[in-house]
Amino acid sequence: MGRHFGRDKEQRTALFRGLAISLILHERVTTTEAKAKSVRPIVEKLVTMSREDTEHHRRLVMARLGDENATRKLFEVIGPRYDGQPGGYTRILKVGVRRGDAAPISLIEFV
Repeated sequence: MGRHFGRDKEQRTALFRGLAISLILHERVTTTEAKAKSVRPIVEKLVTMSREDTEHHRRLVMARLGDENATRKLFEVIGPRYDGQPGGYTRILKVGVRRGDAAPISLIEFV
């Protein structure tokens, strides 16, 4: 069923969209382990779509991200980098725990 993060559907969608955009633009993001594990399949599917640069795929990615700069970088930089690789575009590294509430913190980045 997936993680809910104490948010309703629209808030969760916005959270994952923001994380995916940040990961694409900066190529690495530090977040909680649960959020990193949840955003990973979303980003990997976007990278798979971006490997084939067609108008249809661009519109699908733009509909999911809603950010023109992230879409452009995905198709011009990140997609061609993984051309021919069948998957596994990201890695999650455990960094430690957050000081305030001891939540496990992880770094998600492109391989």
